[in-house]
Amino acid sequence: MDAVSAVRAAPRPAVLRDLGRQGYEPVWHAMQRFTDSRDDATADEVWVVEHDPVFTLGQAGKDEHVLAPGDIPVLHVDRGGQVTYHGPGQIVVYPLLDLRRLGIGVRDYVCRIEQAIIDTLDEWNIGAERLEGAPGVYVGGVKVAALGIRVRRGCSFHGLALNVALDLEPFHRINPCGYAGMQVTSVLDLGGPSGIAPVKPVLLSHLARQFGLELQPTPGLPDLTTRL
Repeated sequence: MDAVSAVRAAPRPAVLRDLGRQGYEPVWHAMQRFTDSRDDATADEVWVVEHDPVFTLGQAGKDEHVLAPGDIPVLHVDRGGQVTYHGPGQIVVYPLLDLRRLGIGVRDYVCRIEQAIIDTLDEWNIGAERLEGAPGVYVGGVKVAALGIRVRRGCSFHGLALNVALDLEPFHRINPCGYAGMQVTSVLDLGGPSGIAPVKPVLLSHLARQFGLELQPTPGLPDLTTRL
């Protein structure tokens, strides 16, 4: 049995937390605390959120790629990658997974996330693809989803951002992912739904399938007091 078949053969329970709309910083710090406090017995979690407007610069991020942030805050964070924008109308998903336990390497992890997004867009007959050397998902060379991940002690945090129906103007204030002139689009502009509600369950279903997870909805952020 190959690695993909092994993961999918026995779905593993995982907690799903739909956080609604939240500021970026509190969720980011909660991810860090969860990852630092988890142990071999900790169940995996998947967090889905819509962020207030923010630009984030990854560990390789250069300030020169933030051209004119205006009234949108800029945060330096501990994910990989350069600069991106988060805002209302964008689905952000943070898979907090023990990759060692799942038997998944980092490259495979990234490919599975990209495939989940590609399969999601296919539900609306949007033909998407990955590009060699440029993590994310593209339609006709235009970026519709960004990835920025971090793996610590074999456990993943940060994740993906799928542009569904958001104001794309803030992307003109940066060089998206560090590329001057990179074009960015949304599911809505590609002929898909006009809101995130119909897209969210489809994306989560495809992510669960890629990682062999059975998502169990649980409200709110985790209580870490018993593990700190």
